[in-house]
Amino acid sequence: MSTLTKQIEIKNIDQFPVGIGQVILYKGEELAVFRLASGEVYAIENKSPHPKGGKLADGLVSDHYLFCPIHDWKISLIDGQVQAPDQGHVRTFPVREVGDDIIIDL
Repeated sequence: MSTLTKQIEIKNIDQFPVGIGQVILYKGEELAVFRLASGEVYAIENKSPHPKGGKLADGLVSDHYLFCPIHDWKISLIDGQVQAPDQGHVRTFPVREVGDDIIIDL
C-alpha cells in the first residue's frame, strides 16, 4: 500500500524577504518558512515548544538559528533543536529547490 506525500509548492522563492519568517497554511498545518542570505530555505512548525507558545515566524534569524519572539529561545532551523536544557524541539520539514521554486514535504 502506498502513501501519498503531502507537498507545498512555493513559486518564486526569491520574492520572500531574507531573514523574515513567512507563514504558510496548508490543511490546518501552520509553517514558518525562512530564506537565509545564503539562499537556503528552511521550514519549521510555527509554534514555540514553550507552554505559552508563540509564533516562530515572528522570531529573529541569525545564521542557521531562530530566536523565539516571546522567550528568546535559540532554535536550530536545521533540526529544530532548542538550544536550552530540556526545552525540546520543533518539527522541521524537508525543503528542496526546483528552479526558482521550492517544495516543502509534509
